[in-house]
Amino acid sequence: MNEIAKKLRRALACTALIVLFTGLAGCSGVDVKTYKNNSPRLVLPQFFNGELHAHGIVKNRQGKVIRYFNAKILAHWDDAGIGHLDEYFEFDDGEQQRRQWQLQPDSTGGFVATANDTVGEGVGEVAGNALFLNYVLTVPYKGSAINVKVEDRMYMVNKNTLINESVLTKFGVKVGYVTLVIVKT
Repeated sequence: MNEIAKKLRRALACTALIVLFTGLAGCSGVDVKTYKNNSPRLVLPQFFNGELHAHGIVKNRQGKVIRYFNAKILAHWDDAGIGHLDEYFEFDDGEQQRRQWQLQPDSTGGFVATANDTVGEGVGEVAGNALFLNYVLTVPYKGSAINVKVEDRMYMVNKNTLINESVLTKFGVKVGYVTLVIVKT
Protein backbone atom coordinates (compact mmCIF):
# COMPACT_ATOMS: atom_id res chain seq x y z
CA MET A 1 0.00 0.00 0.00
CA ASN A 2 2.88 2.35 0.79
CA GLU A 3 4.30 1.92 -2.76
CA ILE A 4 0.90 2.66 -4.30
CA ALA A 5 0.57 5.83 -2.22
CA LYS A 6 4.02 6.99 -3.38
CA LYS A 7 3.10 6.41 -7.04
CA LEU A 8 -0.18 8.24 -6.56
CA ARG A 9 1.58 11.22 -4.93
CA ARG A 10 4.10 11.35 -7.81
CA ALA A 11 1.33 11.23 -10.39
CA LEU A 12 -0.57 14.02 -8.61
CA ALA A 13 2.59 16.14 -8.34
CA CYS A 14 3.31 15.68 -12.05
CA THR A 15 -0.28 16.54 -12.93
CA ALA A 16 -0.12 19.68 -10.77
CA LEU A 17 3.10 20.78 -12.49
CA ILE A 18 1.62 20.19 -15.93
CA VAL A 19 -1.49 22.22 -15.02
CA LEU A 20 0.66 25.00 -13.57
CA PHE A 21 2.96 25.26 -16.60
CA THR A 22 0.06 25.02 -19.03
CA GLY A 23 -1.68 27.84 -17.18
CA LEU A 24 1.44 29.98 -17.19
CA ALA A 25 2.03 29.37 -20.89
CA GLY A 26 -1.53 30.37 -21.66
CA CYS A 27 -1.11 33.69 -19.83
CA SER A 28 2.38 34.49 -21.04
CA GLY A 29 1.76 36.41 -24.21
CA VAL A 30 -0.32 38.92 -26.07
CA ASP A 31 -1.50 37.95 -29.53
CA VAL A 32 -0.53 40.32 -32.35
CA LYS A 33 -4.21 40.44 -33.37
CA THR A 34 -4.79 42.53 -30.23
CA TYR A 35 -3.41 45.45 -32.27
CA LYS A 36 -5.42 44.86 -35.48
CA ASN A 37 -7.36 48.13 -35.14
CA ASN A 38 -4.37 50.27 -34.13
CA SER A 39 -2.87 52.88 -36.38
CA PRO A 40 -0.78 53.95 -38.06
CA ARG A 41 -1.07 50.69 -39.96
CA LEU A 42 2.24 48.90 -40.54
CA VAL A 43 2.65 47.81 -44.15
CA LEU A 44 6.00 46.02 -44.38
CA PRO A 45 6.88 46.89 -48.01
CA GLN A 46 6.17 50.55 -47.32
CA PHE A 47 8.04 50.92 -44.04
CA PHE A 48 10.92 48.57 -44.79
CA ASN A 49 11.87 50.21 -48.06
CA GLY A 50 14.93 52.34 -48.65
CA GLU A 51 17.37 53.40 -45.95
CA LEU A 52 16.52 53.09 -42.27
CA HIS A 53 18.54 53.61 -39.09
CA ALA A 54 18.28 51.79 -35.77
CA HIS A 55 19.55 52.76 -32.33
CA GLY A 56 19.37 50.39 -29.40
CA ILE A 57 20.51 48.81 -26.19
CA VAL A 58 21.16 45.23 -25.05
CA LYS A 59 20.38 44.23 -21.46
CA ASN A 60 21.48 41.13 -19.58
CA ARG A 61 18.99 38.90 -17.76
CA GLN A 62 19.08 41.16 -14.69
CA GLY A 63 18.06 44.16 -16.82
CA LYS A 64 21.46 45.91 -16.76
CA VAL A 65 22.41 47.64 -20.02
CA ILE A 66 25.55 45.89 -21.27
CA ARG A 67 25.83 47.20 -24.85
CA TYR A 68 24.72 50.01 -27.13
CA PHE A 69 24.48 49.89 -30.89
CA ASN A 70 23.58 51.76 -34.04
CA ALA A 71 22.62 50.15 -37.32
CA LYS A 72 22.04 51.07 -40.92
CA ILE A 73 19.37 49.08 -42.74
CA LEU A 74 19.00 48.94 -46.51
CA ALA A 75 15.64 47.46 -47.47
CA HIS A 76 13.84 46.61 -50.69
CA TRP A 77 11.23 44.20 -52.10
CA ASP A 78 11.76 42.20 -55.27
CA ASP A 79 9.24 41.39 -58.01
CA ALA A 80 8.28 38.13 -56.24
CA GLY A 81 7.19 40.12 -53.16
CA ILE A 82 10.15 39.02 -51.03
CA GLY A 83 11.62 41.61 -48.69
CA HIS A 84 15.39 41.99 -48.33
CA LEU A 85 16.83 43.78 -45.30
CA ASP A 86 20.57 44.26 -45.17
CA GLU A 87 21.51 45.36 -41.64
CA TYR A 88 24.93 46.74 -40.59
CA PHE A 89 25.41 46.93 -36.80
CA GLU A 90 28.12 48.79 -34.93
CA PHE A 91 28.36 48.26 -31.17
CA ASP A 92 29.86 50.60 -28.59
CA ASP A 93 32.88 48.30 -28.17
CA GLY A 94 33.66 48.50 -31.92
CA GLU A 95 32.24 45.09 -32.85
CA GLN A 96 30.48 45.04 -36.19
CA GLN A 97 27.84 42.58 -37.34
CA ARG A 98 25.90 42.15 -40.55
CA ARG A 99 22.53 40.44 -40.81
CA GLN A 100 20.77 39.80 -44.12
CA TRP A 101 17.06 39.07 -43.79
CA GLN A 102 14.63 37.69 -46.34
CA LEU A 103 10.93 38.11 -45.60
CA GLN A 104 8.69 35.89 -47.68
CA PRO A 105 4.89 36.22 -47.46
CA ASP A 106 3.07 32.98 -46.61
CA SER A 107 -0.45 31.72 -47.29
CA THR A 108 -1.77 32.86 -43.88
CA GLY A 109 -1.09 36.55 -44.44
CA GLY A 110 2.04 36.38 -42.30
CA PHE A 111 5.58 35.77 -43.46
CA VAL A 112 8.56 33.48 -43.11
CA ALA A 113 11.86 35.14 -42.16
CA THR A 114 15.38 33.82 -42.67
CA ALA A 115 18.76 35.43 -42.13
CA ASN A 116 22.42 34.51 -42.36
CA ASP A 117 22.69 34.06 -38.58
CA THR A 118 19.33 32.46 -37.81
CA VAL A 119 18.60 28.77 -37.37
CA GLY A 120 15.78 27.60 -39.62
CA GLU A 121 12.85 29.84 -40.40
CA GLY A 122 11.31 32.52 -38.26
CA VAL A 123 7.59 33.17 -38.26
CA GLY A 124 6.16 36.68 -38.45
CA GLU A 125 2.72 38.21 -38.33
CA VAL A 126 1.49 41.77 -38.78
CA ALA A 127 -1.75 43.26 -37.43
CA GLY A 128 -2.60 46.97 -37.31
CA ASN A 129 0.53 48.79 -36.14
CA ALA A 130 2.26 45.69 -34.73
CA LEU A 131 4.70 43.10 -36.04
CA PHE A 132 5.58 39.98 -34.03
CA LEU A 133 8.49 37.84 -35.19
CA ASN A 134 9.82 34.68 -33.50
CA TYR A 135 13.09 33.03 -34.54
CA VAL A 136 16.27 31.37 -33.30
CA LEU A 137 19.41 33.50 -33.56
CA THR A 138 23.05 32.42 -33.31
CA VAL A 139 24.92 34.97 -31.17
CA PRO A 140 28.57 35.23 -30.14
CA TYR A 141 29.11 34.28 -26.50
CA LYS A 142 32.41 34.02 -24.60
CA GLY A 143 34.51 33.23 -27.67
CA SER A 144 31.97 30.78 -29.07
CA ALA A 145 28.38 30.94 -30.29
CA ILE A 146 25.03 29.93 -28.83
CA ASN A 147 21.52 29.75 -30.22
CA VAL A 148 18.84 31.79 -28.46
CA LYS A 149 15.14 32.09 -29.11
CA VAL A 150 14.13 35.66 -29.96
CA GLU A 151 10.65 37.11 -29.61
CA ASP A 152 10.53 40.46 -31.43
CA ARG A 153 7.58 42.76 -30.77
CA MET A 154 7.54 45.84 -33.01
CA TYR A 155 5.11 48.75 -32.88
CA MET A 156 4.80 51.51 -35.45
CA VAL A 157 4.32 54.80 -33.60
CA ASN A 158 4.27 57.10 -36.63
CA LYS A 159 4.88 56.68 -40.36
CA ASN A 160 8.66 56.89 -39.91
CA THR A 161 9.28 55.26 -36.50
CA LEU A 162 9.08 51.69 -35.22
CA ILE A 163 9.89 50.60 -31.66
CA ASN A 164 11.18 47.04 -31.21
CA GLU A 165 11.33 45.10 -27.94
CA SER A 166 12.99 41.68 -27.97
CA VAL A 167 13.21 38.96 -25.35
CA LEU A 168 16.01 36.40 -25.71
CA THR A 169 15.62 33.00 -24.06
CA LYS A 170 17.70 29.85 -23.74
CA PHE A 171 16.05 26.64 -22.52
CA GLY A 172 12.98 28.73 -21.66
CA VAL A 173 14.97 31.06 -19.37
CA LYS A 174 15.20 34.78 -20.18
CA VAL A 175 18.85 35.61 -20.86
CA GLY A 176 18.64 39.10 -22.36
CA TYR A 177 16.59 41.93 -23.77
CA VAL A 178 17.03 44.24 -26.73
CA THR A 179 15.23 47.55 -27.20
CA LEU A 180 15.65 49.63 -30.33
CA VAL A 181 14.08 52.37 -32.38
CA ILE A 182 14.04 52.06 -36.17
CA VAL A 183 13.71 55.31 -38.10
CA LYS A 184 12.94 55.57 -41.80
CA THR A 185 15.01 58.28 -43.49
